[in-house]
Amino acid sequence: MISKQRSIYPLVTFRILFGGLMFFSSIRFWMQGWIEKLYIQPTFFFKYYGFEWVDMYPQAFVKPLFFIMILAALFVVIGLLYRGALVVFLCIFTYFELVDATNYLNHHYLVVLLGFLLLLTPANRAFSLDVWRGAVKPKTTIPQLFIWMIMLQIGIVYTCAGIAKLNSDWVLHALPLRIWLPEHQDLPIIGGLFKHAEIAYFFSWVGAFYDCTIFYFLCWKKSRPYAYITVVVFHLMTYILFNIGIFPWLMITSNLIFFSDQFHQRLYKVSSNENQQSFVVSHKKIFSSFLGIYFLIQIILPLRHMVYAGSTYVTEIGYRFGWRVMLVEKSGIVTFILKDKTTKRFMEIANIEYLTPFQEKQMAIQPDFMLQFARHIAHENKDLVSDPQVYVNSFITINGRTSKRYINPNVDLLTESDDWGNKPFIIARDLK
Repeated sequence: MISKQRSIYPLVTFRILFGGLMFFSSIRFWMQGWIEKLYIQPTFFFKYYGFEWVDMYPQAFVKPLFFIMILAALFVVIGLLYRGALVVFLCIFTYFELVDATNYLNHHYLVVLLGFLLLLTPANRAFSLDVWRGAVKPKTTIPQLFIWMIMLQIGIVYTCAGIAKLNSDWVLHALPLRIWLPEHQDLPIIGGLFKHAEIAYFFSWVGAFYDCTIFYFLCWKKSRPYAYITVVVFHLMTYILFNIGIFPWLMITSNLIFFSDQFHQRLYKVSSNENQQSFVVSHKKIFSSFLGIYFLIQIILPLRHMVYAGSTYVTEIGYRFGWRVMLVEKSGIVTFILKDKTTKRFMEIANIEYLTPFQEKQMAIQPDFMLQFARHIAHENKDLVSDPQVYVNSFITINGRTSKRYINPNVDLLTESDDWGNKPFIIARDLK
Protein backbone atom coordinates (compact mmCIF):
# COMPACT_ATOMS: atom_id res chain seq x y z
CA MET A 1 0.00 0.00 0.00
CA ILE A 2 2.73 2.46 0.98
CA SER A 3 4.82 1.52 -2.05
CA LYS A 4 1.90 2.03 -4.46
CA GLN A 5 2.96 4.39 -7.23
CA ARG A 6 1.37 7.78 -7.84
CA SER A 7 2.10 10.58 -10.25
CA ILE A 8 5.08 12.72 -9.28
CA TYR A 9 3.35 15.94 -10.31
CA PRO A 10 1.57 16.75 -7.00
CA LEU A 11 5.06 16.73 -5.49
CA VAL A 12 6.42 18.90 -8.30
CA THR A 13 3.68 21.47 -7.68
CA PHE A 14 4.50 21.45 -3.98
CA ARG A 15 8.22 21.96 -4.71
CA ILE A 16 7.62 24.90 -7.03
CA LEU A 17 5.11 26.66 -4.79
CA PHE A 18 7.08 26.04 -1.60
CA GLY A 19 10.31 27.29 -3.13
CA GLY A 20 8.54 30.23 -4.76
CA LEU A 21 6.90 31.29 -1.53
CA MET A 22 10.24 31.10 0.29
CA PHE A 23 11.91 33.10 -2.48
CA PHE A 24 9.42 35.98 -2.50
CA SER A 25 8.82 36.04 1.27
CA SER A 26 12.57 36.20 1.94
CA ILE A 27 12.91 39.14 -0.46
CA ARG A 28 9.96 40.81 1.29
CA PHE A 29 11.63 40.16 4.66
CA TRP A 30 14.72 41.98 3.41
CA MET A 31 12.80 44.87 1.82
CA GLN A 32 10.75 45.44 4.99
CA GLY A 33 13.95 46.08 6.94
CA TRP A 34 13.41 43.10 9.22
CA ILE A 35 16.98 41.84 8.78
CA GLU A 36 18.26 44.99 10.49
CA LYS A 37 15.51 44.99 13.11
CA LEU A 38 15.82 41.36 14.14
CA TYR A 39 19.42 40.38 13.45
CA ILE A 40 21.62 43.47 13.20
CA GLN A 41 20.25 45.94 15.75
CA PRO A 42 20.11 43.55 18.77
CA THR A 43 23.23 43.22 20.91
CA PHE A 44 21.89 40.21 22.83
CA PHE A 45 20.04 37.16 21.52
CA PHE A 46 17.74 34.79 23.39
CA LYS A 47 18.25 31.04 22.88
CA TYR A 48 16.22 27.88 22.78
CA TYR A 49 17.07 25.41 25.50
CA GLY A 50 19.81 23.12 24.16
CA PHE A 51 20.79 25.56 21.41
CA GLU A 52 22.69 28.10 23.46
CA TRP A 53 25.74 27.33 21.31
CA VAL A 54 24.17 28.93 18.22
CA ASP A 55 25.92 32.31 18.04
CA MET A 56 25.10 35.26 15.83
CA TYR A 57 27.48 35.79 12.93
CA PRO A 58 29.22 39.18 12.62
CA GLN A 59 26.95 41.76 10.98
CA ALA A 60 28.95 41.71 7.75
CA PHE A 61 27.85 38.11 7.11
CA VAL A 62 24.13 38.48 7.79
CA LYS A 63 22.92 39.92 4.48
CA PRO A 64 25.22 37.75 2.34
CA LEU A 65 23.79 34.70 4.12
CA PHE A 66 20.28 35.94 3.40
CA PHE A 67 21.17 36.44 -0.25
CA ILE A 68 22.47 32.87 -0.49
CA MET A 69 19.24 31.63 1.13
CA ILE A 70 17.14 33.55 -1.39
CA LEU A 71 19.18 32.16 -4.28
CA ALA A 72 18.85 28.63 -2.87
CA ALA A 73 15.06 29.02 -2.72
CA LEU A 74 15.05 30.02 -6.40
CA PHE A 75 17.10 26.93 -7.25
CA VAL A 76 14.48 24.80 -5.48
CA VAL A 77 11.76 26.33 -7.66
CA ILE A 78 13.52 25.59 -10.93
CA GLY A 79 14.91 22.27 -9.74
CA LEU A 80 18.56 23.15 -10.20
CA LEU A 81 20.99 21.39 -7.87
CA TYR A 82 17.77 20.60 -6.02
CA ARG A 83 18.94 18.69 -2.95
CA GLY A 84 22.00 20.83 -2.36
CA ALA A 85 19.96 24.01 -2.76
CA LEU A 86 17.29 22.78 -0.36
CA VAL A 87 19.91 21.78 2.21
CA VAL A 88 21.51 25.24 1.96
CA PHE A 89 18.14 26.96 2.28
CA LEU A 90 17.08 24.89 5.29
CA CYS A 91 20.41 25.28 7.07
CA ILE A 92 20.43 29.08 6.73
CA PHE A 93 16.71 29.45 7.46
CA THR A 94 16.97 27.24 10.54
CA TYR A 95 20.08 29.07 11.69
CA PHE A 96 18.28 32.41 11.66
CA GLU A 97 15.40 30.83 13.56
CA LEU A 98 17.68 29.40 16.24
CA VAL A 99 19.85 32.46 16.71
CA ASP A 100 17.12 34.38 18.58
CA ALA A 101 14.13 32.58 20.07
CA THR A 102 12.11 35.80 20.41
CA ASN A 103 11.52 35.52 16.65
CA TYR A 104 9.70 32.19 16.98
CA LEU A 105 6.64 31.84 14.76
CA ASN A 106 4.59 28.71 14.16
CA HIS A 107 4.77 29.07 10.40
CA HIS A 108 8.56 29.41 10.42
CA TYR A 109 8.71 26.13 12.30
CA LEU A 110 6.34 24.66 9.72
CA VAL A 111 8.61 25.86 6.90
CA VAL A 112 11.49 23.91 8.44
CA LEU A 113 9.38 20.75 8.78
CA LEU A 114 7.89 20.89 5.28
CA GLY A 115 11.29 21.69 3.79
CA PHE A 116 12.81 18.74 5.63
CA LEU A 117 10.12 16.36 4.34
CA LEU A 118 10.53 17.76 0.83
CA LEU A 119 14.25 17.04 1.07
CA LEU A 120 13.44 13.35 1.51
CA THR A 121 11.58 13.25 -1.80
CA PRO A 122 12.70 13.08 -5.44
CA ALA A 123 10.73 16.24 -6.29
CA ASN A 124 13.27 17.23 -8.95
CA ARG A 125 12.68 14.15 -11.12
CA ALA A 126 10.20 16.02 -13.33
CA PHE A 127 9.82 19.58 -14.61
CA SER A 128 13.26 20.61 -13.38
CA LEU A 129 16.57 21.82 -14.73
CA ASP A 130 18.23 18.83 -13.09
CA VAL A 131 16.33 16.61 -15.53
CA TRP A 132 16.93 18.95 -18.47
CA ARG A 133 20.70 18.95 -17.94
CA GLY A 134 20.78 15.19 -17.38
CA ALA A 135 21.87 15.30 -13.72
CA VAL A 136 19.03 12.96 -12.71
CA LYS A 137 16.85 10.51 -14.59
CA PRO A 138 13.26 11.66 -15.11
CA LYS A 139 10.48 9.82 -13.28
CA THR A 140 6.75 9.97 -13.80
CA THR A 141 5.63 8.08 -10.71
CA ILE A 142 6.77 7.87 -7.09
CA PRO A 143 5.66 5.90 -4.01
CA GLN A 144 2.55 7.58 -2.60
CA LEU A 145 4.29 7.68 0.78
CA PHE A 146 6.15 10.79 -0.37
CA ILE A 147 2.87 12.63 -0.86
CA TRP A 148 1.14 11.16 2.17
CA MET A 149 3.85 12.29 4.59
CA ILE A 150 3.44 15.93 3.56
CA MET A 151 -0.33 15.64 3.80
CA LEU A 152 0.00 14.10 7.26
CA GLN A 153 2.24 16.93 8.45
CA ILE A 154 -0.35 19.45 7.30
CA GLY A 155 -3.06 17.39 9.00
CA ILE A 156 -1.19 17.41 12.32
CA VAL A 157 -0.88 21.20 12.16
CA TYR A 158 -4.57 21.73 11.49
CA THR A 159 -5.82 19.15 13.99
CA CYS A 160 -3.56 20.29 16.83
CA ALA A 161 -4.49 23.92 16.15
CA GLY A 162 -8.16 22.95 16.30
CA ILE A 163 -7.83 20.98 19.53
CA ALA A 164 -5.94 23.88 21.11
CA LYS A 165 -8.92 26.12 20.36
CA LEU A 166 -11.24 23.93 22.40
CA ASN A 167 -10.63 25.91 25.57
CA SER A 168 -13.04 28.01 27.61
CA ASP A 169 -11.65 31.38 26.55
CA TRP A 170 -11.97 30.59 22.84
CA VAL A 171 -15.27 28.68 22.88
CA LEU A 172 -17.22 30.25 25.76
CA HIS A 173 -15.87 33.80 25.78
CA ALA A 174 -14.71 34.33 22.15
CA LEU A 175 -11.33 35.49 23.42
CA PRO A 176 -9.08 36.91 22.15
CA LEU A 177 -11.14 37.60 19.00
CA ARG A 178 -13.56 39.74 21.03
CA ILE A 179 -10.57 42.00 21.69
CA TRP A 180 -9.01 41.94 18.24
CA LEU A 181 -11.96 42.19 15.83
CA PRO A 182 -13.27 45.61 16.94
CA GLU A 183 -9.90 47.03 15.88
CA HIS A 184 -10.95 46.42 12.27
CA GLN A 185 -14.19 48.42 12.24
CA ASP A 186 -12.71 50.72 9.60
CA LEU A 187 -12.65 47.97 6.98
CA PRO A 188 -15.02 48.68 4.07
CA ILE A 189 -18.37 46.87 3.89
CA ILE A 190 -17.78 44.30 6.67
CA GLY A 191 -15.95 46.48 9.21
CA GLY A 192 -19.12 47.58 10.99
CA LEU A 193 -19.94 43.99 11.91
CA PHE A 194 -16.83 43.60 14.04
CA LYS A 195 -18.16 45.79 16.84
CA HIS A 196 -20.71 43.09 17.68
CA ALA A 197 -19.63 40.36 20.12
CA GLU A 198 -21.76 37.84 18.22
CA ILE A 199 -19.37 38.07 15.27
CA ALA A 200 -16.43 37.22 17.53
CA TYR A 201 -18.27 34.14 18.79
CA PHE A 202 -19.12 33.15 15.22
CA PHE A 203 -15.49 33.50 14.11
CA SER A 204 -14.27 31.55 17.16
CA TRP A 205 -16.59 28.62 16.61
CA VAL A 206 -16.06 28.54 12.85
CA GLY A 207 -12.29 28.72 13.34
CA ALA A 208 -12.28 25.82 15.77
CA PHE A 209 -14.53 23.72 13.51
CA TYR A 210 -12.41 24.57 10.47
CA ASP A 211 -9.11 23.56 12.08
CA CYS A 212 -10.53 20.36 13.55
CA THR A 213 -12.11 19.13 10.32
CA ILE A 214 -10.52 20.69 7.22
CA PHE A 215 -7.80 18.05 6.88
CA TYR A 216 -10.41 15.30 6.64
CA PHE A 217 -12.57 17.22 4.17
CA LEU A 218 -9.48 17.75 2.00
CA CYS A 219 -8.74 14.01 2.10
CA TRP A 220 -12.26 13.11 0.91
CA LYS A 221 -12.50 13.35 -2.86
CA LYS A 222 -16.13 14.49 -2.95
CA SER A 223 -15.67 17.35 -0.49
CA ARG A 224 -12.15 18.36 -1.59
CA PRO A 225 -13.03 21.14 -4.08
CA TYR A 226 -15.40 22.82 -1.61
CA ALA A 227 -12.93 22.31 1.24
CA TYR A 228 -10.19 24.01 -0.74
CA ILE A 229 -12.44 26.98 -1.49
CA THR A 230 -12.94 27.18 2.27
CA VAL A 231 -9.15 27.05 2.75
CA VAL A 232 -8.66 30.00 0.41
CA VAL A 233 -11.47 32.10 1.92
CA PHE A 234 -10.49 31.29 5.52
CA HIS A 235 -6.80 32.07 5.09
CA LEU A 236 -7.38 35.18 3.00
CA MET A 237 -9.65 36.45 5.76
CA THR A 238 -7.00 35.79 8.41
CA TYR A 239 -4.42 37.51 6.21
CA ILE A 240 -6.60 40.62 5.94
CA LEU A 241 -7.52 40.76 9.63
CA PHE A 242 -4.37 39.62 11.39
CA ASN A 243 -0.66 40.15 11.01
CA ILE A 244 0.44 36.50 10.75
CA GLY A 245 3.05 36.69 8.02
CA ILE A 246 3.21 34.06 5.31
CA PHE A 247 1.16 31.45 7.17
CA PRO A 248 -2.05 31.95 5.10
CA TRP A 249 -0.11 31.67 1.83
CA LEU A 250 1.83 28.66 3.08
CA MET A 251 -1.40 26.80 3.80
CA ILE A 252 -3.15 27.89 0.60
CA THR A 253 -0.27 26.70 -1.58
CA SER A 254 0.67 23.55 0.31
CA ASN A 255 -2.92 22.29 0.46
CA LEU A 256 -2.91 21.82 -3.30
CA ILE A 257 -1.04 18.56 -2.69
CA PHE A 258 -4.36 17.01 -1.63
CA PHE A 259 -5.69 17.23 -5.19
CA SER A 260 -5.68 14.26 -7.55
CA ASP A 261 -2.84 13.21 -9.84
CA GLN A 262 -4.95 14.17 -12.85
CA PHE A 263 -5.43 17.71 -11.52
CA HIS A 264 -1.68 18.25 -11.25
CA GLN A 265 -0.89 16.52 -14.53
CA ARG A 266 -3.21 18.92 -16.33
CA LEU A 267 -1.17 21.82 -14.92
CA TYR A 268 1.89 20.50 -16.78
CA LYS A 269 -0.09 19.25 -19.81
CA VAL A 270 1.03 15.70 -19.07
CA SER A 271 -1.00 12.71 -20.18
CA SER A 272 -1.84 9.94 -17.73
CA ASN A 273 -0.98 7.48 -20.50
CA GLU A 274 2.66 8.53 -20.90
CA ASN A 275 5.32 5.89 -20.42
CA GLN A 276 5.70 5.35 -16.71
CA GLN A 277 9.16 5.59 -15.20
CA SER A 278 8.87 4.72 -11.52
CA PHE A 279 11.02 5.89 -8.64
CA VAL A 280 11.72 3.12 -6.14
CA VAL A 281 12.70 3.74 -2.52
CA SER A 282 15.70 1.82 -1.32
CA HIS A 283 15.77 0.56 2.28
CA LYS A 284 11.99 0.84 2.61
CA LYS A 285 11.86 -0.50 6.15
CA ILE A 286 14.48 1.94 7.43
CA PHE A 287 12.77 4.85 5.68
CA SER A 288 9.33 3.88 7.02
CA SER A 289 10.70 3.41 10.54
CA PHE A 290 12.36 6.82 10.40
CA LEU A 291 9.11 8.46 9.35
CA GLY A 292 7.26 6.62 12.11
CA ILE A 293 9.62 8.07 14.72
CA TYR A 294 9.41 11.51 13.12
CA PHE A 295 5.63 11.64 13.23
CA LEU A 296 5.51 10.22 16.74
CA ILE A 297 7.62 13.20 17.81
CA GLN A 298 5.30 15.54 15.90
CA ILE A 299 2.34 14.19 17.87
CA ILE A 300 4.09 14.23 21.26
CA LEU A 301 5.47 17.78 21.02
CA PRO A 302 2.06 19.53 20.87
CA LEU A 303 0.82 17.39 23.78
CA ARG A 304 3.80 17.77 26.10
CA HIS A 305 2.20 20.68 27.95
CA MET A 306 -0.14 18.17 29.60
CA VAL A 307 2.63 16.91 31.90
CA TYR A 308 3.26 20.39 33.35
CA ALA A 309 1.39 22.18 36.12
CA GLY A 310 -0.89 25.05 35.16
CA SER A 311 -2.03 26.50 31.86
CA THR A 312 0.53 26.58 29.07
CA TYR A 313 -1.05 29.85 27.88
CA VAL A 314 0.09 31.44 31.13
CA THR A 315 3.36 29.67 31.96
CA GLU A 316 4.51 29.35 28.33
CA ILE A 317 5.89 25.89 29.26
CA GLY A 318 5.20 23.58 26.31
CA TYR A 319 3.69 26.41 24.27
CA ARG A 320 6.18 26.52 21.41
CA PHE A 321 6.04 23.90 18.65
CA GLY A 322 2.44 23.08 19.64
CA TRP A 323 0.51 24.82 16.82
CA ARG A 324 -1.27 27.17 19.22
CA VAL A 325 -2.09 29.82 16.66
CA MET A 326 -3.56 33.18 17.70
CA LEU A 327 -5.00 31.90 20.96
CA VAL A 328 -4.11 34.60 23.48
CA GLU A 329 -3.67 38.31 23.83
CA LYS A 330 -0.87 38.55 26.36
CA SER A 331 1.30 41.43 27.51
CA GLY A 332 3.60 42.02 30.43
CA ILE A 333 5.62 44.55 32.37
CA VAL A 334 8.90 43.48 33.91
CA THR A 335 11.52 45.28 35.99
CA PHE A 336 14.82 43.69 36.99
CA ILE A 337 16.75 44.50 40.15
CA LEU A 338 20.46 43.68 40.19
CA LYS A 339 21.72 43.33 43.76
CA ASP A 340 25.14 42.77 45.30
CA LYS A 341 24.71 40.04 47.89
CA THR A 342 27.77 41.19 49.84
CA THR A 343 27.32 44.95 49.93
CA LYS A 344 23.47 44.90 49.72
CA ARG A 345 23.66 47.64 47.11
CA PHE A 346 21.19 47.33 44.23
CA MET A 347 20.27 48.95 40.95
CA GLU A 348 17.21 48.90 38.72
CA ILE A 349 17.93 47.74 35.18
CA ALA A 350 16.74 49.73 32.16
CA ASN A 351 15.78 46.87 29.84
CA ILE A 352 15.89 49.06 26.75
CA GLU A 353 19.64 49.56 27.22
CA TYR A 354 20.16 45.86 26.52
CA LEU A 355 17.23 44.85 24.30
CA THR A 356 15.26 46.07 21.31
CA PRO A 357 11.60 47.00 21.98
CA PHE A 358 10.48 43.79 20.26
CA GLN A 359 12.79 41.65 22.38
CA GLU A 360 11.66 43.37 25.57
CA LYS A 361 8.01 42.75 24.68
CA GLN A 362 8.65 39.05 24.12
CA MET A 363 10.84 38.68 27.19
CA ALA A 364 8.17 40.21 29.44
CA ILE A 365 5.78 37.28 28.86
CA GLN A 366 8.20 34.33 28.66
CA PRO A 367 9.87 33.11 31.87
CA ASP A 368 12.76 31.30 30.19
CA PHE A 369 13.75 34.56 28.49
CA MET A 370 13.68 36.30 31.86
CA LEU A 371 16.18 33.76 33.19
CA GLN A 372 18.47 34.30 30.22
CA PHE A 373 18.24 38.07 30.54
CA ALA A 374 18.98 37.89 34.28
CA ARG A 375 22.22 36.05 33.53
CA HIS A 376 23.06 38.52 30.81
CA ILE A 377 22.69 41.63 32.95
CA ALA A 378 24.68 39.99 35.76
CA HIS A 379 27.48 39.28 33.29
CA GLU A 380 27.35 42.73 31.73
CA ASN A 381 27.65 44.39 35.14
CA LYS A 382 30.24 42.06 36.67
CA ASP A 383 32.65 44.96 37.14
CA LEU A 384 30.10 46.77 39.31
CA VAL A 385 28.61 43.81 41.18
CA SER A 386 30.98 41.12 42.44
CA ASP A 387 28.39 38.84 44.07
CA PRO A 388 25.26 39.32 41.94
CA GLN A 389 21.64 38.47 42.59
CA VAL A 390 18.83 39.29 40.18
CA TYR A 391 15.21 39.75 41.23
CA VAL A 392 12.25 40.67 39.09
CA ASN A 393 8.93 42.48 39.43
CA SER A 394 6.77 41.00 36.71
CA PHE A 395 3.08 41.41 35.89
CA ILE A 396 1.05 39.98 33.03
CA THR A 397 -2.42 40.39 31.60
CA ILE A 398 -4.06 37.70 29.47
CA ASN A 399 -7.06 38.18 27.19
CA GLY A 400 -8.03 41.48 28.80
CA ARG A 401 -8.02 40.25 32.40
CA THR A 402 -6.73 42.30 35.31
CA SER A 403 -2.96 42.09 35.52
CA LYS A 404 -1.40 39.81 38.10
CA ARG A 405 2.05 39.09 39.42
CA TYR A 406 3.82 36.60 37.19
CA ILE A 407 7.18 35.71 38.76
CA ASN A 408 8.07 35.30 42.43
CA PRO A 409 9.82 38.59 43.34
CA ASN A 410 11.72 36.93 46.22
CA VAL A 411 13.53 34.40 44.01
CA ASP A 412 17.04 35.11 42.79
CA LEU A 413 16.75 34.21 39.12
CA LEU A 414 20.43 33.35 38.97
CA THR A 415 19.70 30.32 41.16
CA GLU A 416 17.03 28.97 38.79
CA SER A 417 17.70 26.69 35.83
CA ASP A 418 16.44 27.17 32.29
CA ASP A 419 15.36 23.63 31.43
CA TRP A 420 12.28 21.53 30.66
CA GLY A 421 11.14 21.55 34.28
CA ASN A 422 8.06 23.14 35.85
CA LYS A 423 9.81 26.42 36.74
CA PRO A 424 8.56 26.82 40.34
CA PHE A 425 9.46 30.53 40.36
CA ILE A 426 6.33 31.18 38.23
CA ILE A 427 3.49 32.34 40.51
CA ALA A 428 0.70 32.77 37.96
CA ARG A 429 -0.29 29.39 36.53
CA ASP A 430 -3.90 29.64 35.38
CA LEU A 431 -6.23 31.98 33.51
CA LYS A 432 -8.36 32.91 36.54
